[in-house]
Amino acid sequence: MTTIEALESAVRTYSRSFPAVFTTARESIMLTDSGRKIIDFLSGAGALNYGHNNQEIKAALIEYLASDAVIHGLDLATPAKGEFMETFNSVILKKRDLQYRFQFTGPTGANAVEAALKLSRKITGRQNVISFTNGYHGMSLGAVAASGNRCYRKASGILLSGAIFMPYDGYLGPAENTSDYLRKVLRDEGSGMDSPAAILVETVQGDGGINVAGKEWLHSIQTIANDAGAVFIVDDIQMGCGRTGDFFSFEFAGLNPDIVVMSKSLSGYGLPLSMLLIKEELDAWHPGEHTGTFRGNNLALVSAKAALDLYWRSSTFVQEVKRMGLLMRNRLENIAYKHGNGFAVRGRGMALGFDCKTTEIAQATSRRAFEHGLMIERCGAIDQVLKFLPALTIDRETLTEGLDIFEYALSGPKR
Repeated sequence: MTTIEALESAVRTYSRSFPAVFTTARESIMLTDSGRKIIDFLSGAGALNYGHNNQEIKAALIEYLASDAVIHGLDLATPAKGEFMETFNSVILKKRDLQYRFQFTGPTGANAVEAALKLSRKITGRQNVISFTNGYHGMSLGAVAASGNRCYRKASGILLSGAIFMPYDGYLGPAENTSDYLRKVLRDEGSGMDSPAAILVETVQGDGGINVAGKEWLHSIQTIANDAGAVFIVDDIQMGCGRTGDFFSFEFAGLNPDIVVMSKSLSGYGLPLSMLLIKEELDAWHPGEHTGTFRGNNLALVSAKAALDLYWRSSTFVQEVKRMGLLMRNRLENIAYKHGNGFAVRGRGMALGFDCKTTEIAQATSRRAFEHGLMIERCGAIDQVLKFLPALTIDRETLTEGLDIFEYALSGPKR
């Protein structure tokens, strides 16, 4: 730890929030070099939906590595790529009556967001992108321009342009349907808003504070995008791959996005893998027009296919995720009610937020939780919300133990 503090950039963040050296990890448990057991409710910021070192997925990776098959291949054709695409198409897309082309982008979610925005502008010939208050889409310039957090925006050092922010569902209170305002300004020739290339939305805002959009609101936003001739993009980077219960976070609303952005848990093992799902008629790229060195991560494609085979060929996994999500939500709501202070719980599936209302309470609770063996991240505009993202494969005993630690930490240093 001393070496890391001495040599790593001051920009590091998670090692400050969770000061320990982590040596091994399996499923939902991490161990430090001092032998401490930490229950992981962070899950790699949503990149480890199937837990640490998932044994079945690891076996597929070991077998592939031992075969001397291609690891890095740019966008060359390989069996690993073909098998992943075939499996994803049959197991995920066809079962949901969806049809998309695959574009493998650079390895991060921000890379995929940049590609989606660039393609939308190319398709429409427009510049403006509509994003939403408290949205988060990445740290590269195009992605952060469409993100609401002032801290992230300020760090860019230049004027961020190309995005206009509209109020997210519930931003003006439960009585206000903010989609009506968006519809009005797009129809009004005097509103000052240029016709958008795209409307970019998260169905559940993760870093923004676990803010949940309703079915009707999302339907309205999709309709508004279609009416405006804009590309309708769903950012499913953190909330996809089963996090909200269904594979895609937009399934509950019956949406049919023009582009879906995916990353985080797509690889199933924490390996970098990002892609766009693009409606065929919108695949307007010329060969090589958008490229990148690391869009052929065959190792990640192997683990991604293994995850699909393990968890998504039947409905059993979805039912279990929803059951565990309900268990977690009921417990958190009970804790919020018991401890008062205006605490609130929100989210869907196994993506839940506990709104502590103040930065100080959330920070102190997260710190105490870690001291007692639980890793839990903060989110929201002022880091006032504790974000619960346990592995979707967590067992009930470990989940309950983690929630017990959380309640103890929320109560304060003493019982």
